[in-house]
Amino acid sequence: MRRGFSPAEMRLAALFLLIAATELSAAPLFVERAKSLNIDHRYTGGWTHFVGGGVAVFDCDGDNLPEVFAAGGAAPSLFLRNRSTPELVRYEVETHAALNLKAVTGAYPIDIDSDGWTDLVILRVGPNAILKGGPDCAFAPFEGLNFDGGDGWTVSFSATWEADQRLPTLAFGNYVDRDDSNGPFEACDDNDLFRPTGGAYLPAEKLAPGFCALSLLFTDWNRVGRADLRVSNDRHYYVRGGAEQMWAMEATPRLYSEADGWRRLPIWGMGIATRDVNRDGAPDVYLTSMGDQKLQYRITGDGPSYEDALFAVGAAAHRPYFGDDGRPSTGWHAEFGDVDNDGRDDLFVAKGNVEQMPSNAMEDPNNLLMQTEDGRFEEWGKVAKIASTARSRGAALTDLNLDGALDLIVVNRNAPLEIHQNISANSGGWLLIDLQQPGKNRNAVGAWIEVRANGVVQAREVTIGGGHASGWLGPHHFGLGRAKKVSMRVIWPDGETSEWRDIEPRSHITLAR
Repeated sequence: MRRGFSPAEMRLAALFLLIAATELSAAPLFVERAKSLNIDHRYTGGWTHFVGGGVAVFDCDGDNLPEVFAAGGAAPSLFLRNRSTPELVRYEVETHAALNLKAVTGAYPIDIDSDGWTDLVILRVGPNAILKGGPDCAFAPFEGLNFDGGDGWTVSFSATWEADQRLPTLAFGNYVDRDDSNGPFEACDDNDLFRPTGGAYLPAEKLAPGFCALSLLFTDWNRVGRADLRVSNDRHYYVRGGAEQMWAMEATPRLYSEADGWRRLPIWGMGIATRDVNRDGAPDVYLTSMGDQKLQYRITGDGPSYEDALFAVGAAAHRPYFGDDGRPSTGWHAEFGDVDNDGRDDLFVAKGNVEQMPSNAMEDPNNLLMQTEDGRFEEWGKVAKIASTARSRGAALTDLNLDGALDLIVVNRNAPLEIHQNISANSGGWLLIDLQQPGKNRNAVGAWIEVRANGVVQAREVTIGGGHASGWLGPHHFGLGRAKKVSMRVIWPDGETSEWRDIEPRSHITLAR
């Protein structure tokens, strides 16, 4: 069994983290590039596009610089070729027939057949699609998988490789059943689980009941080598018994119950982000919603138990932090990342009213919550110049130009896409880590990366899913503060653990098994 860190180790790690953090002070700062690049892409459409609006970020031409595929809703989707240098984030709009699609709500990059070329899972109002990637960003329908894209309203996705399977298990989260005459209220659709057999997929298993899923995440929450499926749901107050869900991925999936330690949580769930925030070796979660966003810490034990962080931690992001609109916020995509490379994970939250919901804020700026020395979060979005008040939906917090600083892409409903380059000064050291393994599951989904610096171990689960309709595939970024000595190891998906190895800070490495 994989174990987390002991209470003594946690206290020692927290002490070292506090000491290291005092050596670094960098105010986050971004500059928006899309406008100067003449990129004007919007996520548009009627009521079926109130939700969704995701973005996929991935390298598809082999130069390590990630391309961008953005959902357009009623408008065509967008493909951007990366032309960046370490000094400047730069993209070019590129017409691509296979990617010029409408009714797209989101997308996730994944190497399904482990051939070294990134494929795309595309979510739609209508048939979902899997496109096979090839050299120089070639994409075409993926033949031979026996995959049925259905005709639902899909806005969430996650994937994992189950034991001894050549192909990943795929989960699709469906929103309202458009064929239900009683909809949209009390008309949540069931979700779809595709399990492989050999080189193709079995017919979809229905995960029922569904409560209008807006985010899915396969996560090995207990670090035992099996990822279960967490579901963040929306319309709880209109569906009897609606709440957040966790499916135990047994031979026949079953819902965890309160008897298993799963605590009933009815919220307007929009997005899931995961990271070991408190450095105890277990993945914590952040859940976006209407009103309070929830940071939940994993409780040590056998069951999937979580507890809310105290309001004083500062992660609730429950109302706009500037302006005159004091109504509750509406959170969508959430993502952890160390924006200033000080060794502590920060948090981006995309905000925006569903449409014109009078109970919630219309002028609702996106959040950049910077983690402080004592583990609390402080709002820096306005100072960092990422505090857009457009109706934001999907996003990606990742390094777009491989300079070691996390950049930001945001998709907005009926407003231009944003590309924010991180130009923060006085940032700390960093690592960019790619994992590769032979045969199936080339990118080692389900692995854990552990980086030790300044006496602190950062533990990171490799996942595909979460957020809101958005995902990236590429190097895993770690902030290091002022550490001069850094080491890392990998617990591979099958449990094999590598030796600790020393790494030079400010390095981009590929660790091949």
